[in-house]
Amino acid sequence: MTRALGYQIPRRAMVLAAGLGTRMHPLTDATPKPLIAVGGKALIDHVLDRLAEVNVEIAVVNVHHLADKVEQHLAGRRGPRIVISDERDELLDTGGGVVKALPSLGAAPFFHLNSDAIWIDGVKPNLIRLAETFDPARMDALLLLAATSTSIGYGGRGDFAMAPDGRITRRREGEVVPFVYAGVAILSSVLFSTAPPGAFSLNLLFDRTIEAGRLYGLRLEGVWMHVGTLEAIAAAEAAILASVA
Repeated sequence: MTRALGYQIPRRAMVLAAGLGTRMHPLTDATPKPLIAVGGKALIDHVLDRLAEVNVEIAVVNVHHLADKVEQHLAGRRGPRIVISDERDELLDTGGGVVKALPSLGAAPFFHLNSDAIWIDGVKPNLIRLAETFDPARMDALLLLAATSTSIGYGGRGDFAMAPDGRITRRREGEVVPFVYAGVAILSSVLFSTAPPGAFSLNLLFDRTIEAGRLYGLRLEGVWMHVGTLEAIAAAEAAILASVA
């Protein structure tokens, strides 16, 4: 990690890009979801450009669906340096994919991003705000949370409630909560010390961390865009255009 202005900026990141993109059929039959263009740029390039802005040196990207196309696209990037975590033979889900990539991520806390995480920053970059807030003495994970009421393309009931000290808890059945996970986090390698073998969801470890009181959230400043369907692409593009007008 890099020391800057009294806080630690992770030098490495994990970008999840192995999903099947089933909700975006038929577009994802021939184009992997990370390469779908939004606002003239592939989804994964939005993410990688954010990492480059805060001087992340290495981004580990897992691949599975149409993996060759993702690798070919990433071969043209200069920063951050791309390390491919190959899941062609077995899709390991969000948790197992990170476990496989841990040797490339190292022992220090790292950024963790979904390849479709798109947001418009406020005054200060949200990745910097995450780095400023993350405290490994208290936290095993710090999640960037978007307000459901102002997010673009999201119509769900939210994922988490957040206490004044930043600790977060899951939405209970039938409940509506104010925050949705924006697909961006800082994770400690300690989080994976009890990880099961093979494929598993990262939510399993998040739930264990909630029970231990070590899962925290930070409210996103700016606008988060949920690009989960074909219809959401136009809404996201409109928000991006409005932000630069």
